[in-house]
Amino acid sequence: MPWIEQLQDANWFQATGCTLGAYLLGSVATGYYLVHARTGRDIREMNSGSTGARNVGRVLGKAGFALTVLGDVGKGALAVWGAQEWTRNPHLAALAMLAVVAGHIWPAQLHFRGGKGVATTLGALLVFDHRLLLVFGALFLAGFILARKSVLPGLFAFACLPLAGFWLDRDGLTTALAAVLVAMILIAHRRNFVDEITMLWERRGVAPKPESTEL
Repeated sequence: MPWIEQLQDANWFQATGCTLGAYLLGSVATGYYLVHARTGRDIREMNSGSTGARNVGRVLGKAGFALTVLGDVGKGALAVWGAQEWTRNPHLAALAMLAVVAGHIWPAQLHFRGGKGVATTLGALLVFDHRLLLVFGALFLAGFILARKSVLPGLFAFACLPLAGFWLDRDGLTTALAAVLVAMILIAHRRNFVDEITMLWERRGVAPKPESTEL
């Protein structure tokens, strides 16, 4: 298979460097460190428990929200850009994208309790292939208009990315890495998915109203 040959021909020094560097960059949890620096508290123990911008905004206001978005998007973009500039290899850039999101979701120094990877993934996609970001945006917008919710349309848009990559003539290895990336995002949002489904059933009088969720 062509993608197996591509793996065999890879520069393993560069692959290791891209993976470790991107993971360490992703582990810099912007929201966690902002809140800890300002309040001395752990954002993961506050409100929704997320290190994402919406939860940080509840604690630090609009400035905290904006800084968290910029930090999380920026590290995703920086990881992919760095891999592209260093290796000129799209497969290693895709690997860096995977690693930076993994670092954001499971940062070792925070006992593998991080964020959910959305902003970091979007920043990485912006540099890796902006067409995938446009596909995500179109699918999310359509789903949001229909459902007036953000979680399920967002997860559906992420789930479609491997198919979109295949449609955009991405090779098998890149599509496989995109599928792993999507699986990570879905795992990170598993509670949100269940709560959102429960909420939809609750509207029909079938289940109790769940706790609030966020993407």
